[in-house]
Amino acid sequence: MPGRHGRSPRCRRRRSGYNRSGHTAGGTVAARTGRMRRLVASAMASAVVVAVLGACTASDSPSADFDQVEGGFAAEVAEQLDATLAEAVRLSGSSGAVAGVWAPWAGSWTAGVGTVDRSDGADPVTTATRFQLADGTGELTCAVMLRLVDAGVVSLDDRVSDMVNGIPGLEGITLEQLCRNRSGIADYYGPLRAHFVKNPERIWPANELLASGLAAGRKGDPGTTWAESRTGILLLTAALEERTGRSWSELAEQYVLDPLELEDTSLPAATDTSYADALGGYAATYADGKPACDAIVDVSKRSSSIGGTASGARTTLTDAKAISESFATGAMFQEATARDVWTLTPFGGDAPGWQAQGIGAQQYGPLRGVAGESIGALSAMFTDPATGLTVVVALNNSTGGETLVREAAFALASIASKAAPAEGRDRPLVELPWSLEQATQRMTDAAPCPLPDESGE
Repeated sequence: MPGRHGRSPRCRRRRSGYNRSGHTAGGTVAARTGRMRRLVASAMASAVVVAVLGACTASDSPSADFDQVEGGFAAEVAEQLDATLAEAVRLSGSSGAVAGVWAPWAGSWTAGVGTVDRSDGADPVTTATRFQLADGTGELTCAVMLRLVDAGVVSLDDRVSDMVNGIPGLEGITLEQLCRNRSGIADYYGPLRAHFVKNPERIWPANELLASGLAAGRKGDPGTTWAESRTGILLLTAALEERTGRSWSELAEQYVLDPLELEDTSLPAATDTSYADALGGYAATYADGKPACDAIVDVSKRSSSIGGTASGARTTLTDAKAISESFATGAMFQEATARDVWTLTPFGGDAPGWQAQGIGAQQYGPLRGVAGESIGALSAMFTDPATGLTVVVALNNSTGGETLVREAAFALASIASKAAPAEGRDRPLVELPWSLEQATQRMTDAAPCPLPDESGE
């Protein structure tokens, strides 16, 4: 696979303050069913799981290495990137942003702009400021599932109804479909968005969110229709926890965070609403389903349970880059699994042919990754596995939604794709099916509540 190298996998304890309590944002299956259910699991399944999970099961090459040249881009490229990020901040109505672009043949650029919130004396954003990973959290959860596939604990075609007890109507849904957004299960987020904005510090039990999504009506039969669903990711978490008898925290630590040495990625406890060293957040209130631009509220203090294992994790630029590159190249998976991950299925509908779904992430032209929204946060991370071009961007006003941050990432990618090569390097052909102007226009069109521009208009 592109970008692999020979670093040995590592089994070690993380040094960061990761939540090891098993309380994964809004209540896990452990909280839902109690310890007794795990204790009464079949002896055979328990023996298999314990034997497999007791070892270090990282892949041979968990990280990607694109031979990044040292140093930054040429001044004119950096200026374009700065201006594009500033426009994304203005259009989204954010107080600050974190972003990074890496073109292995030319250089890199990272930026922290603005302040973490709009309070007096607010801390400036830096390139080390943490941010909410939004839908990238779901990519992590799917990565855990895929690593468990490599470990022989689960299979892509395992039926969710055989793994999760007490939830009717799951017949025919597989683990793979949950990560391909083809389960037919509705997303809980849209119908509850206004409630999340009004109650950002409330702890939302995972069961409540699951029930909301499952009650919203099916988007199609399993395997037939593409529809993004955070509900599906929460259901995936429930299935993995039931099968292994371990919490999402434990599984993520062993199978993704430790192998990739992600020291600064974690899912805060649902009760932890602080945002020290992290971006705060803003969101519009909603009236008749539409954002009220004159009623933007501060949701900086919010519970991770709003997104849980679908969109609640926090990370840094460095960690997000590692996640994006390793997932996009398939470096963290065995080769057969990586092929499955990037065997694409079309979105369908009016979506152009250059947009498609893998297992756990999407592909847009040559870029692979995710963009998404959670209350108070927008983020995107994409990598071209052939050239290593990688873009990460995070904004702290969610009103503009997924499209705004995705197009901001596409605009940054367009600029970097044309960067002149460093001495001794060749510039690869990066064929993006959009121009800088097109991405910027779509970013503008997606902004319902932009801040005034410098002229005050």
